[in-house]
Amino acid sequence: MTAAPDAEQLAPPRVVVLDHGSGNVRSVVRALEAAGAEVELTADRDRALAADGLVVPGVGAFAATMKQIMAVGGDRLVERRLAGGRPVLGICVGQQVMFDAGDEHGERSAGLGQWPGEVTRLEADVVPHMGWNTVEAAEGTTLFAGITEERFYFVHSYAARSWEMEPIGPMTPPKVTWAEHGGDRFVAAVENGALCATQFHPEKSGDAGAALLANWLRTLPRYDRGL
Repeated sequence: MTAAPDAEQLAPPRVVVLDHGSGNVRSVVRALEAAGAEVELTADRDRALAADGLVVPGVGAFAATMKQIMAVGGDRLVERRLAGGRPVLGICVGQQVMFDAGDEHGERSAGLGQWPGEVTRLEADVVPHMGWNTVEAAEGTTLFAGITEERFYFVHSYAARSWEMEPIGPMTPPKVTWAEHGGDRFVAAVENGALCATQFHPEKSGDAGAALLANWLRTLPRYDRGL
């Protein structure tokens, strides 16, 4: 029997950042590369499905981001990957669109429906929530391992302000991390099997964000391509 290769012999995990036209995502690519991944920015279906990890970024409005994701078939890519237990990471609006819907300026838009609930405007005196903030990391978290006391960079006016998914039988319940702005509590991150997401920008969160991305990369499937 051939012994399993040491971690040092394994190729870096391959990550696709979904290129759906959302703002400047080069910083996401660079941050993932710095964390140890082999990264490609593309909307190619086959490459996105084959990658060890798929990152869904998003900036701006919920409805506009959904249109961009749908235009490149991102909804089907996320569904296919998750059906096969293949990891997906959403960032900022990329987290928001994982919920059933978003309500912006009184207009409700459908999301990807991976989690029940709606994204709504923050109820705080100062909106948008822009800057560094702490989080209430979930018990048993993997994403925040070693960085539960750190601060992360947020830029948003909307968020999921409740968690509505009920536990399902013996399945491991999602780990939900919270944050607060102006007295309003909202979902800052979710770890739900193959699907993880953050409301903040890890790529803009300095050493703490780099550590979080490295934590996520360590959860991805790894193999020795030389075998």
